Amino acid sequence: MSEKKLRSEALIYHAKPEPGKIKIIPSKSYSTQRDLALAYSPGVAEPCLEIAKNIDDVYKYTSKGNLVAIISNGTAVLGLGDIGPEASKPVMEGKSLLFKIFADIDGIDIELDTTDVDKFVETVKIIAPTFGGINLEDIKAPEAFEIERRLKEELDIPVMHDDQHGTAIISSAALLNALVVTNKKIEDARIVISGAGAAAVSCTRLYKAFGAKAENIVMCDSKGVIHKSRENLSPEKLEFATERNIETLAEAMKDADVFIGLSIADIVSPKMLKSMAKDPIVFALANPDPEISYELAIKTRKDIIMATGRSDHPNQVNNVLGFPFIFRGALDVRATKINEEMKMAAVVALAELTKQTVPEQVNIAYSETRLTFGKDYIIPKPFDPRLISEIPPAIAKAAMESGVAKEPIKDWAKYREKLLRRSGSDNKLVRLVHERAKRNPKKIVFAEADHLDVLKAAQIVHEEGIAIPILLGNVEIIEELMKEIGFKGDVVIIDPKSDESLETRDRYAKKYWEATKRDGVTLYGAKTNLRERNYYGAMMVNEKDADGMISGYSRAYPTVIKPIFEVIGRAKGVKRAATVNIMNTEKGPLFLADTSINIDPTAEVLAEIALMTSNLAKAFGFDPVIAMLSYANFGSSSHPNAKKVAKAVEILHTNHPDLVIDGEIQTDFALNMELHQSQFPFSKLAGKKVNGFVFPNLESANITYKLLKELNGADSIGPIMLGLKKPVHVLQLGADVDEMVNMASVAVIDAQEREKRKRKKI
Repeated sequence: MSEKKLRSEALIYHAKPEPGKIKIIPSKSYSTQRDLALAYSPGVAEPCLEIAKNIDDVYKYTSKGNLVAIISNGTAVLGLGDIGPEASKPVMEGKSLLFKIFADIDGIDIELDTTDVDKFVETVKIIAPTFGGINLEDIKAPEAFEIERRLKEELDIPVMHDDQHGTAIISSAALLNALVVTNKKIEDARIVISGAGAAAVSCTRLYKAFGAKAENIVMCDSKGVIHKSRENLSPEKLEFATERNIETLAEAMKDADVFIGLSIADIVSPKMLKSMAKDPIVFALANPDPEISYELAIKTRKDIIMATGRSDHPNQVNNVLGFPFIFRGALDVRATKINEEMKMAAVVALAELTKQTVPEQVNIAYSETRLTFGKDYIIPKPFDPRLISEIPPAIAKAAMESGVAKEPIKDWAKYREKLLRRSGSDNKLVRLVHERAKRNPKKIVFAEADHLDVLKAAQIVHEEGIAIPILLGNVEIIEELMKEIGFKGDVVIIDPKSDESLETRDRYAKKYWEATKRDGVTLYGAKTNLRERNYYGAMMVNEKDADGMISGYSRAYPTVIKPIFEVIGRAKGVKRAATVNIMNTEKGPLFLADTSINIDPTAEVLAEIALMTSNLAKAFGFDPVIAMLSYANFGSSSHPNAKKVAKAVEILHTNHPDLVIDGEIQTDFALNMELHQSQFPFSKLAGKKVNGFVFPNLESANITYKLLKELNGADSIGPIMLGLKKPVHVLQLGADVDEMVNMASVAVIDAQEREKRKRKKI
């Protein structure tokens, strides 16, 4: 994406449909006069009186225990510098968003218009009763050190300056693992730190806490090596000043085992890299451009272990692996502070998590056959679903053991379950789908590209590297719309009706006729059909001129699906095609089938739909747990509609006994684990979190997914077509831009999976 385009998109994102990225949503019912009387006057007096008698009851009756203040004065905003409090607000709102989506913590951003340390500290102390924790952000050094030190001493809630400690915690975990891979010991490692700001100081202190020796550490700033002979050093720089007779970064790096970059881009040369010891560990963490590029570094040293702050290379040191989960654990035990023991616990937990078997969902997201601990995997991936259940318990235990937890956890199994329930409140799946598509983009036909929204979706997938779009439609209209929205790039545009496409159209028509001539299709009819985009696009996929296709934005579903069935057809062994919509809900992703095709499926068809839905869930890295829905529970009705579902379950239990699938069952029993366990302990679903639903007919499935989408704002990916020979997917009429981008991503992943299966057969 061009810089101009990025600027335009970013401004629109932050301004529309309403300014900003966060808002407050009530957590209690407010629909009746009784609700309002309880929420405010007169009922609100009761919790007020209880808190007045026992101040700790504020955690019992208010949201304080899940509320973190994100506080900055905008003096050291990443990559932007001292831009002031107002200009820093979008960054702080963004941090609030990350707290919510990764750890279900409510973050409120507060920007202070002061650079005076005393005023800053006093202001935070005055507002602290509102919050369960304080996240300091983007405050310049050395003031940041003093502000954090004083607040930690004077407040009885967790306080952490993430710029310092977040990078320190994540890089420490990565460093410990890199040393294991290279068979080196931290107490022997010669470490060079480039940068002397808040992050560099905190990182170095934590490395020392894990055993790094002061005499083996050299820190450099913009003037060169920080030496004890230099004058006017700050206390922090003096703490790490060396007595070695060296002056430059190049001299410091000679024979060094570890380089930690927290400075500026391109200050490390290949020559400097070559001068390092065997199996060098290089963390070039300047963002967005590292101290030495990943490509140049691995080209220069084959034995290097390389980490950056970027998501497009292995070993991303990203603070989002730390701060949401550290605060989550601290809040959950009502810790009075975030101490060294808790930070070290986070390091150890992250390091150990990396050595465990990686969930298939993560492998799939990063297009890896199997991520395993080693030089290209020394730190967990940000999308790893285990972070929420592994890091907070480690923090909570450390808080309890170090005596700063006011509300110790007694039942760890129940606590982990609660953490996992919190993890369903964001759109991780959408990000996973997009990231996975980007790793091996495919050519996707957009069959209705002369519609503005379709073209916008094609523009996004093109600029984000999700897919290589092929645009079908009136060329003049498409080119005019592309100018209007600033869509630039070398993109194929085809009008199936034009003379320019005649030769290809005739070739496709003959192929299509050969396949369908015994089904009543004439050669003339084939040529006529191939002037229509859905026939033409489907033939492009059939003839391998494209890898996949999406259509359906402007036409009714049956109209679009007819040519696709005629040209593409069902996959071998599939009796009926079906569709699944993946709904991103507060309970996590739910796979709903069949939402678009089979009006009143038989028991046999329902069983086939369930099996295809199960396979789709596995393809996205989920262990399928599928409920076969009905208005009845396990034989409570003898009506044919209920018996149909029961028969489908019987077929599946007989032919696929390993599948976790059961029914017939009502929706509330399927979703409520406690209710299900108490009433139907014999069920295969008992005690399990259901993530797939097969509906008894089309109307119930279609109505349900659209209700979820419109009433609850649940994002939808789909309808994903199952059972076709090729990756072709049909949108719902009037799908929005985001839905089309998601479907294009699915089409890419579909093509990737088929390519993978083909390679395995070869």
